[in-house]
Amino acid sequence: MSFYTNEELKEIGFKYVGRNVKISKKSSFYNVKNISIGDNTRIDDFCVISAGTGGIKIGKNVHIAVYCSFIGEGSIILEDFSGTSSRVAIYSSNDDYSGDYLTNPTLPAIYTNVTVGDVILKKHALIGAGSIVLPNVVIDEGAAVASLSLINNNCEAFYIYAGVPAKKLKARSKKLLEFEEKYLTEY
Repeated sequence: MSFYTNEELKEIGFKYVGRNVKISKKSSFYNVKNISIGDNTRIDDFCVISAGTGGIKIGKNVHIAVYCSFIGEGSIILEDFSGTSSRVAIYSSNDDYSGDYLTNPTLPAIYTNVTVGDVILKKHALIGAGSIVLPNVVIDEGAAVASLSLINNNCEAFYIYAGVPAKKLKARSKKLLEFEEKYLTEY
């Protein structure tokens, strides 16, 4: 995998880039002045990160696996230690598919009915491969979403969710918090 150098990352024009950031040269970024990326974060091949007016803020120790896309006018926030597996799509805006309006970004707003809302992955939140997150969703601290799920509602802290739409399955262990504490004292 070929990552940008620190010098190349500075030249791209991101709002902020932390230390030890690894971003694949095969990923694509749009509206970079509204994208912040924290320390020790890695973004893999073929990701599309397109910030709208709300911006995209990626915390520390975040991994975004191959083929992920983050798109929309609202804010998208991935807090520290959160992550997305391959082919996760996060939308902070979404067209109205009812047929009452036209759809797509080539049209004036008077002909569309776009929902815009922030998406937040709290600390230690994880999203499994092939899942989709829609606008106005908070995936609370430590929540985990199984692969191929549709998240259209908030997810409670330290629970595991799965399905279309995603439903709460069971509690998730909090042992990872002990490892976080140890990691932060050592690094």
